Amino acid sequence: MFRVGLTGGIAAGKSVALDRFAERGAFVIDADVLAREAVAPGTVGLEEVVAEFGGEILADDGSLDRARLGALVFGDDEARRRLNGIVHPEVRRLSAEREALVAARDPRAVVVHDIPLLVETGQAETFHLVVVVVAPEDVRLRRLVTSRGLTEDEARARIAAQATDAERLAVADVTLDGGGDPDTLRAEVDALWERIARETVEELA
Repeated sequence: MFRVGLTGGIAAGKSVALDRFAERGAFVIDADVLAREAVAPGTVGLEEVVAEFGGEILADDGSLDRARLGALVFGDDEARRRLNGIVHPEVRRLSAEREALVAARDPRAVVVHDIPLLVETGQAETFHLVVVVVAPEDVRLRRLVTSRGLTEDEARARIAAQATDAERLAVADVTLDGGGDPDTLRAEVDALWERIARETVEELA
């Protein structure tokens, strides 16, 4: 099994890259999806988040009000650390479970993990290949404001809460350009996929 760690700053274009990897045949594991599963209603994760931050972070239906929780933790390093201490272990457990299922079905599979906080959580060394999607900060700010409805201050706080571009580039084996046309990014993924396919064949030969 060939393991790829995909990361990049918020709104850099990771989703476009991840979707293209899936189209090319990779098995993808999205840490953001797992993070939502980890705090779904009825989970131990949600119980621990409520115990830590209070019942006001719940919506009327008992689910996590992510916007309200985000307002509490972004811009507050200590609160964010407490939240990550609850959610990250659950995400890693769920990720390992999914990867084990893939390995059992196809030992030659290419598994792409989309992990926004790959650098922050110290996981770079666990992958065969680390791929970083890059985009200028002004482009990312504009996307967060126009596409996700954040204020500029909220967008800047989300960006500041993550690793810097320099920190991500320091662990990158490959960089992909997510700052422009999505088709350009898809073409870069295609080229990388061909490289991965050659390398995995050579390893198995």
